[in-house]
Amino acid sequence: MSSPGINGDPKPPCLPRNGLVKLPGQPNGLGAASITKGTPAAKNRPCQPPPLPPPSLAAPLPRAALAGGPCPPAGGPASALVPGPPAERPPLATDEKILSGLFWYFSACEKCVLAQVCKAWRRVLYQPKFWAGLTPVLHAKELYNVLPGGEKEFVNLQGFAARGFEGFCLVGVSDLDICEFIDNYALSKKGVKAMSLKRSTITDAGLEVMLEQMQGVVRLELSGCNDFTEAGLWSSLSARITSLSVSDCINVADDAIAAISQLLPNLAELSLQAYHVTDTALAYFTARQGHSTHTLRLLSCWEITNHGVVNVVHSLPNLTALSLSGCSKVTDDGVELVAENLRKLRSLDLSWCPRITDMALEYVACDLHRLEELVLDRCVRITDTGLSYLSTMSSLRSLYLRWCCQVPAPHTSGKWGIGEGGGGVGKLQELEELELTNCPGATPELFKYFSQHLPRCLVIE
Repeated sequence: MSSPGINGDPKPPCLPRNGLVKLPGQPNGLGAASITKGTPAAKNRPCQPPPLPPPSLAAPLPRAALAGGPCPPAGGPASALVPGPPAERPPLATDEKILSGLFWYFSACEKCVLAQVCKAWRRVLYQPKFWAGLTPVLHAKELYNVLPGGEKEFVNLQGFAARGFEGFCLVGVSDLDICEFIDNYALSKKGVKAMSLKRSTITDAGLEVMLEQMQGVVRLELSGCNDFTEAGLWSSLSARITSLSVSDCINVADDAIAAISQLLPNLAELSLQAYHVTDTALAYFTARQGHSTHTLRLLSCWEITNHGVVNVVHSLPNLTALSLSGCSKVTDDGVELVAENLRKLRSLDLSWCPRITDMALEYVACDLHRLEELVLDRCVRITDTGLSYLSTMSSLRSLYLRWCCQVPAPHTSGKWGIGEGGGGVGKLQELEELELTNCPGATPELFKYFSQHLPRCLVIE
């Protein structure tokens, strides 16, 4: 029984002395609940009004209650608690504005899973802005569905079109697979700007059809494709291509470089891994490419010597990024040519060049004042003396010394880069990343030294 309150309204029940109050049974069948003595809800409150209904996404609490102001009367109409009909404010779980901000915090793999939760989430996630810069990788077996009768049907690619992917990587495909892809993907003719074919059996005819049909492609990568020949490059390459990468394709030699130099006047980036390319091929580049090409990567081109480097520096004087990784015949003289003639370089990769010595680093430090990245992995003749030359390179941001077996020298005792005085790399105050993976002299004392002298640098063990 509750005593009457003011104006005849029933007075809220008082708490017993033991601090327990019986709550009415819940309609969900869970029975009665209680608030124990000592909880914030029961302490120092002799009387307590009936509890408000729990807030929900459809019926939020009024702003006055959220701000600490007076609440509407307990017996008032339900409309006093709800400023408007529930339909005016969608639940948070389907609010597109909130979801658009939330989904930025997830990785690409997580977004693929979240898109399967419901249609509302998929509608938000399938906006192109969430997938910019990503490239789907499709294997040949993933391009077809097997029907009950054993026949194959090409998969539906509408989901990829909705997300607006500008590039695709196809693995293990044939000429027929590429034709099916062009016919079934709505954006293949104009919307695809980058194509990568890896470990595929594409022939000269297939390459020609692909580049003829897909008029939007400006970036092309061919890796592990051993069925096309240099004749296929002559018949298929288009002047619109600005970036080309060819690696581990056994039929690529000097004539392929001739086709590239003659047919791609607007080439900006060229990455080439070819075991049979010689110094002569590097003289084929035209004056037009001398102005347009800013990145050249020669990876494991074993036949390239210092004479090939001469051709490069004279044909492509505006390079800003050069890689001679794995060009094992290049020596210090070749690096000197690079340093004297390519003053605009910002990135230089000399990894896996076993003939490079400390003298090459002196040339680099003297002439390449804009260099920001230097890769010296597996340069086994580099020592602390060579690294001491780099102390004057204030522009250097990244230095990689993986598997350099002579640096740092064990006797330097943490004072690394100059045998005496502890200068060298420790003076590169603008350095942001330094990698010493598998360097035998990289001791805990050395890393402590770098943490003190290069506080802004990420040192990778």
